Amino acid sequence: MSEQTTTAAVPEAPEAPADAAPGIPFAAPAEPVPAAGPKDRRKLFAALRWTAAVLVFGAVGTGVAYGITQPERTDVPGLSTQSDGRLVYPPLAYPTLPAGAPLPGAADNPLGTHYATLGSLLLPAPETAVPEAGFKADKDGLLPLDAFLEEYLAEDRARLKETLENEGLRQVAGRAWTTPDGTRTHVYLLRFHAPGFVDAFQGCTINTRLVGAVAVGADEEWRNVKNAQKNELAGAANDGTPGWRSAADVSLYQEAKPAGDEESRLGCVQSGDIQAVVIQTRKGAVPTVPLHQAVILQYQLLR
Repeated sequence: MSEQTTTAAVPEAPEAPADAAPGIPFAAPAEPVPAAGPKDRRKLFAALRWTAAVLVFGAVGTGVAYGITQPERTDVPGLSTQSDGRLVYPPLAYPTLPAGAPLPGAADNPLGTHYATLGSLLLPAPETAVPEAGFKADKDGLLPLDAFLEEYLAEDRARLKETLENEGLRQVAGRAWTTPDGTRTHVYLLRFHAPGFVDAFQGCTINTRLVGAVAVGADEEWRNVKNAQKNELAGAANDGTPGWRSAADVSLYQEAKPAGDEESRLGCVQSGDIQAVVIQTRKGAVPTVPLHQAVILQYQLLR
C-alpha cells in the first residue's frame, strides 16, 4: 500500500517566477561529521538528522534566504570517530527568494509553494562523485518529461505521462552522478500546480516499477528507526531546532529480493508543490547510509 495519500481538490497555487536570485552558501564544514557504526541504527539516524541541517532563517537583501549550520561532533548525540559511510557534500546553497515571496513553510504560504527556480533546489553531487555523461538536463537542471520517465518500465511510461500532463505537472529538474564505489544516483524534482497533485502522484510509491526493479518494498531499516523516534520525527526537537514536519513526508523503498546482479533503492520526498524522487542503483547491493543521507539533505533543501 502506498505511503502517500490522495488529497481532494486543492486550490491552485500562485505561479512561481521564472527566475530567482542566485543562492548563498550555507555555513558548512569541509569534512563530514563521522558517526557511530551500524550496530546502533537509532543513533545513526539521529546523527544523520542532526548532521543534515539546523535551519536558520534570515532576511538577505530584498529576498529571504535559508542557512544550514552543522553542530560540532561533540554536540551531536550518538557520534563517534567511526565512519558510517556518509559522503562529503560541497557547501550547500539555498536560493534567495524574490522580494515579498514567502517561504514554503510560512504562515502566509499555506500551500507550501516554492518560489525558487526548480534547478536551484536540487541536491548537489558529493565531492567525490562524477557527473553522469549523457544525462539530459540543461544548464538550469531542467529536463524533458520523457527523460524522467525512462526510469520506469516501458509499459508504464505512457500511463504515467498522461497522468502527469493532465494532473498539474509544471516542470521536471534532475541531476545524476556516480560515486567511486559504483553507486549511481539520480535525483529528480517535479513541480506541480498545487500540493494535491503531489499527493496523487503514483510514480514514487510501493507500487512503483523501475527499470531493473520491477517490485519494491519498504526500507525496513528506515521504517524501524522512524517508528522508534516517531515523537521526534513528527515535531520539533527538544532543543527547539526544527524537526521533521511529518513522518509521511519521506518514504524509502528497496528492491524486492532477490535483486539480481544490481540492486535499486528509491527515496520519495513531498514538500508543498514539489515531489522529489531519488533513485540509487549499484552492482551488488546499494549501501543504506548514502541513500538515507541524500534523502535527508534533499528534504532539508525543500523545507
